[in-house]
Amino acid sequence: MANSSAVKHISECFIKPKLVDSISKQPYYVSPGDLAMLSAHYIQKGLLFTKPSVTDEEFDIETFLEKLKDSLSRTLVYFYPFAGQLATQIDEDQHTSLISIDCEKGSGARFIHATLDMTIEDILSPTDVPEVVKSFFDHHKAVNHDGHTRPLLSVQVTELVDGIFIGCSMNHVVADGTSYWNFWNIWSEIHRQHSPISESKLPIHKRWFPEGHGPRITIPFTHPDEYISRYEAPPLREKMFHFSSESTSKLKAKANMQVKETNKEISSLQALSALVWRSITRARHLGGDQKTLCSMDANLRQRLDPPLPQSYFGNSIWVAKAAATADEVLEHSLGWTAEVLQKAVLELTDKRVQSVFNAWMKSPFVYQIGTFFEPNSIVIGSSPRFDMYGNDFGIGKPVAARSGNANKFPGKVTAYPGSDGERSIDLEICLPPDVMSSLESDKEFIALATRS
Repeated sequence: MANSSAVKHISECFIKPKLVDSISKQPYYVSPGDLAMLSAHYIQKGLLFTKPSVTDEEFDIETFLEKLKDSLSRTLVYFYPFAGQLATQIDEDQHTSLISIDCEKGSGARFIHATLDMTIEDILSPTDVPEVVKSFFDHHKAVNHDGHTRPLLSVQVTELVDGIFIGCSMNHVVADGTSYWNFWNIWSEIHRQHSPISESKLPIHKRWFPEGHGPRITIPFTHPDEYISRYEAPPLREKMFHFSSESTSKLKAKANMQVKETNKEISSLQALSALVWRSITRARHLGGDQKTLCSMDANLRQRLDPPLPQSYFGNSIWVAKAAATADEVLEHSLGWTAEVLQKAVLELTDKRVQSVFNAWMKSPFVYQIGTFFEPNSIVIGSSPRFDMYGNDFGIGKPVAARSGNANKFPGKVTAYPGSDGERSIDLEICLPPDVMSSLESDKEFIALATRS
Protein backbone atom coordinates (compact mmCIF):
# COMPACT_ATOMS: atom_id res chain seq x y z
CA MET A 1 0.00 0.00 0.00
CA ALA A 2 1.23 3.50 -0.77
CA ASN A 3 2.75 5.46 2.09
CA SER A 4 0.43 8.43 1.83
CA SER A 5 -3.16 7.66 2.79
CA ALA A 6 -4.60 11.17 3.20
CA VAL A 7 -7.08 12.61 0.72
CA LYS A 8 -5.90 16.04 -0.48
CA HIS A 9 -8.43 18.59 -1.71
CA ILE A 10 -7.12 20.29 -4.84
CA SER A 11 -9.98 22.61 -5.71
CA GLU A 12 -13.67 23.26 -5.25
CA CYS A 13 -16.35 25.28 -6.99
CA PHE A 14 -20.13 25.57 -7.05
CA ILE A 15 -22.38 24.48 -9.88
CA LYS A 16 -25.71 26.08 -10.77
CA PRO A 17 -28.30 24.81 -13.27
CA LYS A 18 -27.31 25.59 -16.86
CA LEU A 19 -30.64 27.35 -17.44
CA VAL A 20 -31.29 29.91 -14.71
CA ASP A 21 -34.97 30.21 -15.64
CA SER A 22 -35.44 26.55 -14.69
CA ILE A 23 -35.07 27.46 -11.02
CA SER A 24 -38.37 27.67 -9.19
CA LYS A 25 -39.02 31.06 -7.61
CA GLN A 26 -41.64 29.52 -5.31
CA PRO A 27 -40.95 27.70 -2.02
CA TYR A 28 -40.55 23.99 -2.68
CA TYR A 29 -42.62 22.35 0.03
CA VAL A 30 -41.63 18.94 1.36
CA SER A 31 -43.74 16.02 2.54
CA PRO A 32 -43.99 14.21 5.91
CA GLY A 33 -41.63 11.49 4.65
CA ASP A 34 -39.06 14.18 3.86
CA LEU A 35 -39.43 16.05 7.16
CA ALA A 36 -38.94 12.82 9.13
CA MET A 37 -35.38 12.71 7.74
CA LEU A 38 -34.19 16.05 9.14
CA SER A 39 -31.94 14.50 11.82
CA ALA A 40 -30.58 11.66 9.66
CA HIS A 41 -27.36 11.99 7.66
CA TYR A 42 -26.94 12.89 4.02
CA ILE A 43 -27.03 9.95 1.59
CA GLN A 44 -23.39 9.12 0.75
CA LYS A 45 -22.80 6.64 -2.05
CA GLY A 46 -20.17 6.57 -4.76
CA LEU A 47 -18.70 4.64 -7.65
CA LEU A 48 -15.12 3.60 -8.33
CA PHE A 49 -13.87 3.66 -11.92
CA THR A 50 -10.64 2.54 -13.54
CA LYS A 51 -8.70 5.58 -14.73
CA PRO A 52 -7.78 5.44 -18.41
CA SER A 53 -4.15 4.49 -18.89
CA VAL A 54 -1.54 7.25 -18.92
CA THR A 55 -0.83 6.10 -22.48
CA ASP A 56 -4.38 7.05 -23.46
CA GLU A 57 -3.70 10.37 -25.11
CA GLU A 58 -7.40 11.20 -25.26
CA PHE A 59 -7.78 11.27 -21.45
CA ASP A 60 -6.87 14.33 -19.43
CA ILE A 61 -8.12 14.69 -15.86
CA GLU A 62 -8.73 18.44 -16.15
CA THR A 63 -10.75 17.97 -19.32
CA PHE A 64 -12.69 15.16 -17.66
CA LEU A 65 -13.48 17.35 -14.63
CA GLU A 66 -14.68 20.22 -16.83
CA LYS A 67 -16.97 17.85 -18.72
CA LEU A 68 -18.33 16.52 -15.42
CA LYS A 69 -19.05 20.05 -14.22
CA ASP A 70 -20.79 20.91 -17.47
CA SER A 71 -22.94 17.77 -17.47
CA LEU A 72 -23.77 18.33 -13.79
CA SER A 73 -24.90 21.87 -14.60
CA ARG A 74 -27.15 20.53 -17.36
CA THR A 75 -28.50 17.79 -15.06
CA LEU A 76 -29.38 20.35 -12.38
CA VAL A 77 -31.82 21.92 -14.84
CA TYR A 78 -34.02 18.89 -14.10
CA PHE A 79 -32.94 18.49 -10.44
CA TYR A 80 -32.96 22.20 -9.60
CA PRO A 81 -33.79 21.79 -5.85
CA PHE A 82 -30.24 20.48 -5.34
CA ALA A 83 -28.91 23.94 -6.18
CA GLY A 84 -30.80 25.53 -3.27
CA GLN A 85 -30.85 25.21 0.50
CA LEU A 86 -33.39 24.52 3.23
CA ALA A 87 -35.35 27.42 4.68
CA THR A 88 -37.46 27.60 7.86
CA GLN A 89 -40.32 29.91 8.84
CA ILE A 90 -40.95 29.86 12.58
CA ASP A 91 -44.29 30.63 14.19
CA GLU A 92 -43.53 31.28 17.85
CA ASP A 93 -47.21 31.64 18.78
CA GLN A 94 -48.12 28.22 17.38
CA HIS A 95 -44.71 26.76 18.32
CA THR A 96 -44.25 25.36 14.80
CA SER A 97 -41.73 25.43 11.97
CA LEU A 98 -42.47 25.33 8.25
CA ILE A 99 -39.47 23.90 6.42
CA SER A 100 -39.15 24.10 2.66
CA ILE A 101 -36.47 24.21 -0.04
CA ASP A 102 -35.51 27.68 -1.26
CA CYS A 103 -34.25 26.90 -4.76
CA GLU A 104 -32.67 30.35 -5.12
CA LYS A 105 -30.80 30.31 -1.82
CA GLY A 106 -27.16 29.29 -1.57
CA SER A 107 -24.28 28.98 -4.00
CA GLY A 108 -25.40 25.80 -5.79
CA ALA A 109 -24.09 22.24 -5.70
CA ARG A 110 -20.50 21.89 -4.48
CA PHE A 111 -17.95 20.18 -6.74
CA ILE A 112 -14.64 19.05 -5.22
CA HIS A 113 -11.53 17.69 -6.91
CA ALA A 114 -9.30 15.65 -4.59
CA THR A 115 -6.38 13.25 -4.92
CA LEU A 116 -5.17 10.20 -3.02
CA ASP A 117 -1.85 8.39 -3.50
CA MET A 118 -3.44 4.93 -3.36
CA THR A 119 -4.55 2.36 -5.91
CA ILE A 120 -7.83 0.60 -6.64
CA GLU A 121 -6.34 -2.52 -5.06
CA ASP A 122 -5.55 -0.54 -1.89
CA ILE A 123 -9.27 0.29 -1.64
CA LEU A 124 -10.76 -3.08 -2.60
CA SER A 125 -8.28 -5.67 -1.29
CA PRO A 126 -8.33 -5.09 2.53
CA THR A 127 -10.61 -7.39 4.52
CA ASP A 128 -12.66 -4.44 5.80
CA VAL A 129 -13.62 -1.26 3.95
CA PRO A 130 -10.66 1.10 4.57
CA GLU A 131 -11.31 4.10 6.79
CA VAL A 132 -10.03 6.41 4.03
CA VAL A 133 -13.16 5.70 1.97
CA LYS A 134 -15.09 8.00 4.33
CA SER A 135 -12.86 10.82 3.05
CA PHE A 136 -14.22 10.28 -0.48
CA PHE A 137 -17.35 12.19 0.54
CA ASP A 138 -18.15 15.75 1.53
CA HIS A 139 -20.54 16.53 4.42
CA HIS A 140 -18.83 14.09 6.80
CA LYS A 141 -21.18 13.56 9.79
CA ALA A 142 -23.52 16.32 8.58
CA VAL A 143 -27.23 15.87 9.30
CA ASN A 144 -29.87 16.91 6.80
CA HIS A 145 -30.91 19.94 8.85
CA ASP A 146 -27.45 21.33 8.06
CA GLY A 147 -28.84 21.88 4.55
CA HIS A 148 -29.95 25.28 5.84
CA THR A 149 -26.34 26.45 5.45
CA ARG A 150 -24.63 23.67 3.48
CA PRO A 151 -25.18 22.63 -0.14
CA LEU A 152 -27.94 20.06 -0.61
CA LEU A 153 -25.73 18.21 -3.09
CA SER A 154 -21.97 17.83 -3.06
CA VAL A 155 -19.90 15.86 -5.57
CA GLN A 156 -16.34 14.84 -4.77
CA VAL A 157 -14.12 13.41 -7.49
CA THR A 158 -11.12 11.70 -5.90
CA GLU A 159 -8.31 10.82 -8.28
CA LEU A 160 -6.36 7.68 -7.32
CA VAL A 161 -3.15 6.42 -8.89
CA ASP A 162 -5.11 4.18 -11.26
CA GLY A 163 -8.72 5.02 -10.48
CA ILE A 164 -11.35 7.71 -10.10
CA PHE A 165 -13.94 7.70 -7.33
CA ILE A 166 -17.05 9.85 -7.75
CA GLY A 167 -18.84 10.31 -4.44
CA CYS A 168 -22.16 12.12 -4.03
CA SER A 169 -23.48 13.47 -0.75
CA MET A 170 -27.17 14.24 -1.14
CA ASN A 171 -29.54 15.71 1.41
CA HIS A 172 -31.99 12.99 2.48
CA VAL A 173 -34.80 15.51 3.08
CA VAL A 174 -34.69 16.27 -0.65
CA ALA A 175 -34.48 12.72 -2.02
CA ASP A 176 -34.50 9.00 -1.20
CA GLY A 177 -32.42 6.20 -2.73
CA THR A 178 -34.65 5.80 -5.79
CA SER A 179 -34.39 9.54 -6.56
CA TYR A 180 -30.68 9.46 -5.75
CA TRP A 181 -29.84 6.81 -8.33
CA ASN A 182 -32.25 8.31 -10.88
CA PHE A 183 -30.15 11.47 -10.56
CA TRP A 184 -26.96 9.48 -11.20
CA ASN A 185 -28.51 7.68 -14.17
CA ILE A 186 -29.67 10.91 -15.84
CA TRP A 187 -26.38 12.67 -15.07
CA SER A 188 -24.32 9.91 -16.67
CA GLU A 189 -26.68 9.83 -19.68
CA ILE A 190 -26.41 13.60 -20.15
CA HIS A 191 -22.63 13.34 -19.72
CA ARG A 192 -22.49 10.88 -22.61
CA GLN A 193 -24.68 13.35 -24.54
CA HIS A 194 -27.46 10.86 -25.13
CA SER A 195 -30.42 13.08 -25.87
CA PRO A 196 -33.18 13.72 -25.45
CA ILE A 197 -33.72 12.20 -22.02
CA SER A 198 -36.87 10.08 -21.89
CA GLU A 199 -39.77 11.96 -20.28
CA SER A 200 -40.50 8.93 -18.10
CA LYS A 201 -37.08 9.25 -16.46
CA LEU A 202 -37.28 12.96 -15.65
CA PRO A 203 -38.01 13.77 -12.00
CA ILE A 204 -41.60 14.56 -11.06
CA HIS A 205 -41.44 17.36 -8.51
CA LYS A 206 -45.04 17.42 -7.33
CA ARG A 207 -44.74 16.09 -3.78
CA TRP A 208 -47.10 13.42 -2.44
CA PHE A 209 -49.08 14.22 0.71
CA PRO A 210 -51.52 12.05 2.68
CA GLU A 211 -55.12 12.61 1.65
CA GLY A 212 -56.48 15.95 2.83
CA HIS A 213 -53.08 17.39 3.75
CA GLY A 214 -50.35 19.53 2.23
CA PRO A 215 -48.50 21.24 0.83
CA ARG A 216 -47.60 23.42 3.85
CA ILE A 217 -46.72 20.87 6.55
CA THR A 218 -45.46 22.21 9.87
CA ILE A 219 -43.64 20.42 12.66
CA PRO A 220 -44.27 21.24 16.35
CA PHE A 221 -40.79 22.61 17.09
CA THR A 222 -39.19 26.03 16.91
CA HIS A 223 -35.56 25.28 17.78
CA PRO A 224 -33.28 22.62 16.25
CA ASP A 225 -32.32 21.39 19.72
CA GLU A 226 -35.89 20.07 20.04
CA TYR A 227 -35.62 17.67 17.11
CA ILE A 228 -32.01 17.42 15.90
CA SER A 229 -29.37 15.12 17.41
CA ARG A 230 -25.92 14.10 16.17
CA TYR A 231 -25.42 10.38 16.48
CA GLU A 232 -21.91 8.96 16.91
CA ALA A 233 -21.66 5.25 16.15
CA PRO A 234 -19.56 3.00 18.42
CA PRO A 235 -16.48 1.34 16.86
CA LEU A 236 -17.68 -0.73 13.90
CA ARG A 237 -16.17 -3.01 11.33
CA GLU A 238 -17.56 -2.45 7.84
CA LYS A 239 -17.22 -5.28 5.38
CA MET A 240 -18.51 -6.06 1.89
CA PHE A 241 -19.87 -9.55 1.21
CA HIS A 242 -20.62 -10.82 -2.29
CA PHE A 243 -23.39 -13.27 -3.10
CA SER A 244 -23.11 -14.64 -6.63
CA SER A 245 -26.11 -15.31 -8.87
CA GLU A 246 -25.65 -18.99 -8.04
CA SER A 247 -25.76 -18.28 -4.29
CA THR A 248 -28.85 -16.06 -4.46
CA SER A 249 -30.62 -18.61 -6.70
CA LYS A 250 -29.84 -21.41 -4.23
CA LEU A 251 -31.14 -19.33 -1.31
CA LYS A 252 -34.30 -18.36 -3.14
CA ALA A 253 -35.01 -21.96 -4.18
CA LYS A 254 -34.36 -23.24 -0.65
CA ALA A 255 -36.63 -20.65 0.96
CA ASN A 256 -39.48 -21.29 -1.47
CA MET A 257 -39.16 -25.05 -1.07
CA GLN A 258 -39.57 -24.62 2.69
CA VAL A 259 -42.77 -22.55 2.34
CA LYS A 260 -44.61 -24.46 -0.39
CA GLU A 261 -48.01 -23.28 0.81
CA THR A 262 -47.30 -19.57 0.36
CA ASN A 263 -49.26 -17.79 -2.35
CA LYS A 264 -46.45 -15.38 -3.20
CA GLU A 265 -42.93 -16.36 -4.15
CA ILE A 266 -40.11 -15.44 -1.78
CA SER A 267 -37.72 -13.07 -3.59
CA SER A 268 -33.93 -13.41 -3.71
CA LEU A 269 -33.51 -10.35 -1.48
CA GLN A 270 -36.04 -11.66 1.07
CA ALA A 271 -34.26 -15.03 1.20
CA LEU A 272 -30.86 -13.31 1.55
CA SER A 273 -32.21 -10.97 4.24
CA ALA A 274 -33.51 -13.99 6.14
CA LEU A 275 -30.04 -15.56 5.98
CA VAL A 276 -28.48 -12.34 7.30
CA TRP A 277 -31.05 -12.09 10.11
CA ARG A 278 -30.35 -15.67 11.19
CA SER A 279 -26.57 -15.36 10.91
CA ILE A 280 -26.26 -12.06 12.79
CA THR A 281 -28.61 -13.37 15.51
CA ARG A 282 -26.19 -16.30 15.96
CA ALA A 283 -23.15 -14.01 15.80
CA ARG A 284 -24.64 -11.91 18.61
CA HIS A 285 -25.06 -15.11 20.70
CA LEU A 286 -28.75 -14.41 21.23
CA GLY A 287 -31.17 -17.06 22.36
CA GLY A 288 -34.43 -17.90 24.10
CA ASP A 289 -37.15 -15.30 23.98
CA GLN A 290 -34.80 -12.36 23.38
CA LYS A 291 -36.56 -10.10 20.88
CA THR A 292 -34.94 -9.60 17.47
CA LEU A 293 -35.98 -7.26 14.67
CA CYS A 294 -35.25 -7.12 10.98
CA SER A 295 -36.32 -3.95 9.16
CA MET A 296 -36.22 -3.43 5.41
CA ASP A 297 -36.53 -0.11 3.58
CA ALA A 298 -39.50 -0.39 1.22
CA ASN A 299 -40.19 1.81 -1.81
CA LEU A 300 -43.78 3.04 -1.46
CA ARG A 301 -44.24 4.36 -5.01
CA GLN A 302 -45.99 1.27 -6.36
CA ARG A 303 -47.74 0.50 -3.07
CA LEU A 304 -49.87 3.64 -3.15
CA ASP A 305 -53.24 3.81 -4.90
CA PRO A 306 -52.96 5.40 -7.35
CA PRO A 307 -49.27 4.51 -7.59
CA LEU A 308 -46.52 7.08 -7.98
CA PRO A 309 -44.14 6.81 -10.94
CA GLN A 310 -40.62 5.57 -10.23
CA SER A 311 -39.40 9.04 -11.24
CA TYR A 312 -41.26 10.64 -8.31
CA PHE A 313 -38.70 12.97 -6.72
CA GLY A 314 -38.54 12.92 -2.93
CA ASN A 315 -38.82 10.41 -0.12
CA SER A 316 -41.34 7.66 -0.75
CA ILE A 317 -40.06 4.99 1.64
CA TRP A 318 -41.08 3.38 4.87
CA VAL A 319 -39.67 0.61 6.99
CA ALA A 320 -41.17 -2.88 6.85
CA LYS A 321 -40.43 -4.23 10.30
CA ALA A 322 -40.45 -7.94 11.21
CA ALA A 323 -40.10 -9.19 14.79
CA ALA A 324 -39.41 -12.62 16.27
CA THR A 325 -37.62 -14.17 19.23
CA ALA A 326 -34.06 -15.39 18.79
CA ASP A 327 -35.18 -19.01 19.16
CA GLU A 328 -37.86 -18.56 16.47
CA VAL A 329 -35.33 -17.15 14.02
CA LEU A 330 -32.71 -19.82 14.75
CA GLU A 331 -34.88 -22.91 15.18
CA HIS A 332 -37.25 -22.39 12.28
CA SER A 333 -36.19 -22.80 8.66
CA LEU A 334 -34.74 -20.15 6.37
CA GLY A 335 -38.08 -20.18 4.53
CA TRP A 336 -40.03 -19.46 7.73
CA THR A 337 -37.83 -16.44 8.46
CA ALA A 338 -38.10 -15.19 4.87
CA GLU A 339 -41.89 -15.52 5.04
CA VAL A 340 -41.98 -13.39 8.21
CA LEU A 341 -40.06 -10.71 6.31
CA GLN A 342 -42.26 -11.03 3.25
CA LYS A 343 -45.39 -10.61 5.35
CA ALA A 344 -44.02 -7.36 6.83
CA VAL A 345 -43.37 -6.03 3.32
CA LEU A 346 -46.79 -7.09 1.97
CA GLU A 347 -48.51 -5.32 4.85
CA LEU A 348 -47.35 -1.97 3.44
CA THR A 349 -50.51 -1.49 1.38
CA ASP A 350 -51.99 1.88 0.41
CA LYS A 351 -54.35 1.64 3.38
CA ARG A 352 -51.46 0.98 5.76
CA VAL A 353 -49.31 3.76 4.27
CA GLN A 354 -52.16 6.29 4.50
CA SER A 355 -52.69 5.22 8.12
CA VAL A 356 -48.98 5.63 8.94
CA PHE A 357 -48.79 9.14 7.49
CA ASN A 358 -52.12 10.26 8.94
CA ALA A 359 -50.78 9.21 12.33
CA TRP A 360 -47.61 11.21 11.60
CA MET A 361 -49.72 14.28 10.77
CA LYS A 362 -51.40 14.03 14.20
CA SER A 363 -48.09 13.59 15.99
CA PRO A 364 -45.15 14.64 13.77
CA PHE A 365 -41.73 13.25 14.62
CA VAL A 366 -38.20 13.32 13.23
CA TYR A 367 -36.13 10.13 13.08
CA GLN A 368 -33.23 10.10 15.55
CA ILE A 369 -30.55 7.65 14.40
CA GLY A 370 -29.61 6.83 17.99
CA THR A 371 -33.13 5.58 18.77
CA PHE A 372 -34.21 4.49 15.28
CA PHE A 373 -32.61 1.08 15.63
CA GLU A 374 -33.30 -1.17 18.60
CA PRO A 375 -30.87 -3.55 20.33
CA ASN A 376 -30.57 -6.91 18.58
CA SER A 377 -31.97 -5.44 15.35
CA ILE A 378 -30.72 -5.24 11.81
CA VAL A 379 -31.81 -2.61 9.28
CA ILE A 380 -31.47 -3.37 5.58
CA GLY A 381 -31.30 -0.27 3.38
CA SER A 382 -30.77 0.61 -0.28
CA SER A 383 -31.60 -1.95 -2.99
CA PRO A 384 -29.87 -4.32 -5.42
CA ARG A 385 -32.42 -3.13 -7.99
CA PHE A 386 -30.87 0.33 -8.23
CA ASP A 387 -28.95 0.84 -11.47
CA MET A 388 -25.50 1.64 -10.10
CA TYR A 389 -23.27 -0.11 -12.62
CA GLY A 390 -25.02 1.41 -15.64
CA ASN A 391 -23.49 4.81 -14.83
CA ASP A 392 -20.83 5.45 -17.47
CA PHE A 393 -19.11 8.85 -17.65
CA GLY A 394 -17.08 8.03 -20.73
CA ILE A 395 -14.36 6.10 -18.86
CA GLY A 396 -16.11 2.74 -18.72
CA LYS A 397 -18.45 1.07 -16.25
CA PRO A 398 -17.78 1.27 -12.47
CA VAL A 399 -15.75 -1.52 -10.85
CA ALA A 400 -17.20 -1.09 -7.35
CA ALA A 401 -19.70 0.87 -5.26
CA ARG A 402 -18.92 2.15 -1.77
CA SER A 403 -20.53 4.40 0.85
CA GLY A 404 -19.43 7.03 3.35
CA ASN A 405 -19.87 7.40 7.08
CA ALA A 406 -23.55 8.33 6.90
CA ASN A 407 -26.40 6.52 8.66
CA LYS A 408 -24.33 3.62 10.00
CA PHE A 409 -24.87 1.83 13.30
CA PRO A 410 -24.54 -1.72 14.68
CA GLY A 411 -26.61 -4.00 12.48
CA LYS A 412 -26.86 -1.67 9.46
CA VAL A 413 -26.85 -3.63 6.19
CA THR A 414 -26.72 -1.90 2.81
CA ALA A 415 -27.72 -3.80 -0.32
CA TYR A 416 -26.10 -3.21 -3.73
CA PRO A 417 -26.34 -4.96 -7.07
CA GLY A 418 -23.36 -7.28 -7.51
CA SER A 419 -20.65 -5.91 -9.76
CA ASP A 420 -20.80 -9.07 -11.92
CA GLY A 421 -24.45 -8.41 -12.76
CA GLU A 422 -27.28 -10.91 -13.26
CA ARG A 423 -28.85 -11.72 -9.87
CA SER A 424 -25.73 -11.22 -7.75
CA ILE A 425 -26.00 -9.01 -4.66
CA ASP A 426 -23.37 -7.25 -2.55
CA LEU A 427 -24.06 -6.49 1.11
CA GLU A 428 -22.18 -3.95 3.19
CA ILE A 429 -22.54 -5.04 6.82
CA CYS A 430 -21.67 -2.88 9.86
CA LEU A 431 -21.12 -4.67 13.17
CA PRO A 432 -19.09 -4.32 16.37
CA PRO A 433 -15.69 -6.06 15.91
CA ASP A 434 -16.51 -9.10 18.07
CA VAL A 435 -19.84 -9.72 16.32
CA MET A 436 -18.24 -9.37 12.89
CA SER A 437 -15.60 -11.94 13.84
CA SER A 438 -18.38 -14.36 14.80
CA LEU A 439 -20.22 -13.69 11.53
CA GLU A 440 -17.05 -14.42 9.56
CA SER A 441 -17.00 -17.92 11.03
CA ASP A 442 -20.75 -18.61 10.68
CA LYS A 443 -20.90 -21.74 8.52
CA GLU A 444 -24.33 -21.14 6.99
CA PHE A 445 -23.39 -17.57 6.04
CA ILE A 446 -19.84 -18.10 4.79
CA ALA A 447 -20.89 -21.12 2.68
CA LEU A 448 -22.73 -18.66 0.43
CA ALA A 449 -20.76 -15.41 0.80
CA THR A 450 -17.45 -14.35 -0.64
CA ARG A 451 -15.48 -11.15 -0.10
CA SER A 452 -16.47 -8.34 -2.42
